[in-house]
Amino acid sequence: MSPPVSPPVTPHASVPGPSVRPRRLRTTPALRRMVSETSVQARQLVLPVFVREGLREPRAISSMPGVVQHTRSSLLGAVAEAAELGLGGVMLFGIPEHKNATGSAGVDPAGVLNLAITDVVAEVGDQLTVMSDLCLDEFTDHGHCGVLTPDGRVDNDRTLEVYAEMALAQADAGVDMVGPSGMMDGQVRVIRAALDAQSHHDVSILAYSAKYASAFFGPFREAVDSSLTGDRRTYQQDPANAVEGVREALLDIAEGADLVMVKPAMGYLDVVRRVRDEVSVPVAAYNVSGEYSMLEAAAANGWIDREQAILETLTSIRRAGADVVLTYWASEAARLLQR
Repeated sequence: MSPPVSPPVTPHASVPGPSVRPRRLRTTPALRRMVSETSVQARQLVLPVFVREGLREPRAISSMPGVVQHTRSSLLGAVAEAAELGLGGVMLFGIPEHKNATGSAGVDPAGVLNLAITDVVAEVGDQLTVMSDLCLDEFTDHGHCGVLTPDGRVDNDRTLEVYAEMALAQADAGVDMVGPSGMMDGQVRVIRAALDAQSHHDVSILAYSAKYASAFFGPFREAVDSSLTGDRRTYQQDPANAVEGVREALLDIAEGADLVMVKPAMGYLDVVRRVRDEVSVPVAAYNVSGEYSMLEAAAANGWIDREQAILETLTSIRRAGADVVLTYWASEAARLLQR
């Protein structure tokens, strides 16, 4: 005779238990704020700013509503506001009146970027980290990030020599941090050696380690009056490659980078997370021009809540693991966070 079959038992069916309701922690603004996992603070934000030689008044950038090319004078107002708002820093980009094949205005102590560095340091002192873009694309008449060979290819090693000169010019101007963004092999090693050889030991390096050949850089090219022909796919990274981004960051750290950067940010949040998980230095992410412009366009059409979308965007970049976020919304976001 077979033993009796017991009816199926539903786990905990007869044991009164707590009612699991995650929504309890969302019931009030104070409670949501208390348990929020990710914060955005003004000190984590860096404002990229453009200064153009020869301007008498700021010039609007049509593809980036609200962003301008500054005069040397108007630049000081923007950085003073950034300091007052408690931002972490500003990243300076210079646009010369005259460009040439070697980008010589970038190494000239009297060039617009180097003069702007000195102006900004005198204006804000230690209230902001003064950063400068270290690349040739703003200064060359061909728009590439390096010196070209006779057949039109970027010459990596000749470009490194120029980057060393640029680093020294920017350090002599008083910069706190240089941002080599050209994606040349060995750029961090050469820049660190040049700085140390001239006793600029305290000038730090934010390496654009994982910089992708992205369509989202389009409006930036208007911002710096780029004359680029062709593309930069032979030195910027393939958007399909995430592991390569981590490898590049680790190489830059081994060469002396103090921070590493992923650029762009929004389409590469997975890379930000991978890099953050693998490195022991601060990680930055650049919320680039195209990301800025597409949100501004959607807001202008009434399709999204602009202010909420700005903060949500920055929160997503922080949530992915970025310690520092470069964004054209930095000053506005700081004001929004004060509400």
